[in-house]
Amino acid sequence: MSLGDEHDGFGGVGGSGQTRTRLPEGNSGDVYGGARRPVRNSRSLITVVGVVVLLIAAIAFANRGGGDPADAAPTAGTPGEQAPTAATGIRPVKGRNGEIPMGFARDEQGAQSAASNYAVALGSDGMFKRVGRHRIVDTVYTPEAAARLKGPQDEAYSAEFLKKLGLDAEGNPPAGNTFVSRTIPVGAKVENFDGDTAKVSVWYTGLIGMSGPDSTDPVSTTWMTWTFDLRWKNNDWKVADDSQKRGPAPVPGDVTASTADEISKAVEEFGGFTYAR
Repeated sequence: MSLGDEHDGFGGVGGSGQTRTRLPEGNSGDVYGGARRPVRNSRSLITVVGVVVLLIAAIAFANRGGGDPADAAPTAGTPGEQAPTAATGIRPVKGRNGEIPMGFARDEQGAQSAASNYAVALGSDGMFKRVGRHRIVDTVYTPEAAARLKGPQDEAYSAEFLKKLGLDAEGNPPAGNTFVSRTIPVGAKVENFDGDTAKVSVWYTGLIGMSGPDSTDPVSTTWMTWTFDLRWKNNDWKVADDSQKRGPAPVPGDVTASTADEISKAVEEFGGFTYAR
């Protein structure tokens, strides 16, 4: 997951649009309910790292801040303009690089699908281990952006930071615990597109936390909007820059929180999706 704002979660079509999904080829007594943690300031870590825009959602998850309600406001589009709701029926990608889809179409649909799937990769638990993080960053970003990002990200994912999430220095959870970090795109929209570049915003919810009998940092959700500046490089879309803001967030439901065992089992049994417009 590289990093968001609240432990309360981490692409598709915004507004009234809907996102089509494709199933992947493979699978991938304590109650969480009232567990709420105090608000924590996210500025210090981001300032030290010095890459405010390019760090991904997990840093702020571990250092939650209250934020300004204005951050949650959705980006306004053209008055009266609505995103189409029907799926195109076009296969979203041609292949995969490991678990990350690749080979997106050089059009607006392809840009939305790329941004959505990249949000999933960058919001995964693979970002918390150095080797996995470098592989994801090299796959998702342009070579220039990847070279710029890896050093600061390695500093950000320090042993101290990982410890705040309950992980050891290598990014591993304690025995008997399951670390959860997932991005679930809700919708996406194209802000700008000219064939060689695209700006796509992905509205998503996310899960992050530690599921285990002694966890003090239970799995919770967040709502964010992730905006990607994409470039057409080597016959595919790559991320040149990205930024995040909180919201839009719905009113929390009244579903009873599950136990740690139920959450851990669900994470193991339910695989992810390849996201398409």
